[in-house]
Amino acid sequence: MSEDSGSATSAITIKKYANRRLYNTATSSYVTLDHLCQMVKDGQDFVVYDAKTGEDITRTVLTQIIVEEEQKSGHNLLPIGFLRQLISFYGNNLQWLVPRYLDASMQTFTSNQDQFRGYMQGAFGNLFPFGRLEELGKQNLAMFERAMQMWTPFTGRPDEQGGAGTSPPPTSPPPPPPANESMRELEARLDALQNQLNALTRRDDKDKPSD
Repeated sequence: MSEDSGSATSAITIKKYANRRLYNTATSSYVTLDHLCQMVKDGQDFVVYDAKTGEDITRTVLTQIIVEEEQKSGHNLLPIGFLRQLISFYGNNLQWLVPRYLDASMQTFTSNQDQFRGYMQGAFGNLFPFGRLEELGKQNLAMFERAMQMWTPFTGRPDEQGGAGTSPPPTSPPPPPPANESMRELEARLDALQNQLNALTRRDDKDKPSD
């Protein structure tokens, strides 16, 4: 489902009433969060609106679905460490970057589902393909580190020497670039990173052996 789900013209409209009941306007029937969860799994796009105010509450409803799925036994997908790190980014000056990184990472993971299944099926006995998954995890980490490095020119670099010794004479720092120019440059770098991810995905698909 796209981030801007409200812009999808083919999305099914779901209305949520004050009694918390959800109404599917396409089927003219009331549905539950379990129904919406299955719709997501089936690839059906939908947008949820508050029936009284008309507010788009799709994000809130999807979050509720995740909470319910996490509470079910054996359905924990979100590690506690990840949740703590995600919470810590709220209010952080890099908060705006996190959604783009998570979205790109999940798109890459989704596009390589068959490859992941092949790794799992290739496991023998008690052996598990940790090496393959670790390698992919390192690729995601490297992607995030590159994104962080893109931010460095706008926040300043720490002293790479880090030890005692003769310090260079202080110099006046160059004036910072205008805010609009900095943001445009950073956006351009993020777009370049996304293009690299897309190229990597296409290359992986091309290298897959045909059936």
